[in-house]
Amino acid sequence: HTWNPFAGPDAVDLQDAGIDLAKALTCMILAGPFLTGFTQTINDWYDRDIDAINEPYRPIPSGAISEGQVKAQIAFLLVGGLALSYGLDLWAGHQMPTVFLLSLFGTFISYIYSAPPLKLKQNGWAGNFALGSSYISLPWWCGQAMFGELNLQVVVLTLLYSWAGLGIAIVNDFKSVEGDRAMGLQSLPVAFGIEKAKWICVSSIDITQLGIAAWLYYIGEPTYAFVLLGLILPQIYAQFKYFLPDPVENDVKYQGFAQPFLVFGI
Repeated sequence: HTWNPFAGPDAVDLQDAGIDLAKALTCMILAGPFLTGFTQTINDWYDRDIDAINEPYRPIPSGAISEGQVKAQIAFLLVGGLALSYGLDLWAGHQMPTVFLLSLFGTFISYIYSAPPLKLKQNGWAGNFALGSSYISLPWWCGQAMFGELNLQVVVLTLLYSWAGLGIAIVNDFKSVEGDRAMGLQSLPVAFGIEKAKWICVSSIDITQLGIAAWLYYIGEPTYAFVLLGLILPQIYAQFKYFLPDPVENDVKYQGFAQPFLVFGI
């Protein structure tokens, strides 16, 4: 329910719109501070030896926070996130706790991404796709489960879009090449070298979005197709302006400029 004050007698009831807004904001808190926070914290904990080489000023390797504080934060975010997800299922009246199961699946992927023995991030392809698909697909599935129907088409399309997320995940690997190489992690910049990896990165981002734009045009949605195309162009500009000349030095500049256009496109 979206409230429109100019809709006259057909306007949605403001209370219904307010309830849906509260549900949407709660979904964002679940996906952001709680479960992304859990993912980032557990990743920082298992990367503390690598960060000691690449970014020794970060809170864990610098000793700014203790092991006990890290573990308490991980536990709080995990338990709080799962409790919040179950509360959303109750709020939505789900017979099957879909949002809770999605959250449980996401935390499992987060754990095996960062933690031994699987530690998916040791393999550039598996790790980056796990990361990219989690950031793009899981929040989307959560919203669809809350407000619509989580069906196979939604799952397939978001997983396809996750190839762009794979490219975004690769961007984060360039600043960590020294530590990844020292610790034996096969990130794509380590496995292929910086020159090849930067082209793999931008190709996955651009080809995915161009493919979706072509698909939208094919199914009779030219307006959406051209809007998406327009959002791809500034990303390509940022790639040639910042990222391709020096992906190690300019990764943050590139992400700051280009990623909003990627997200609007999604």
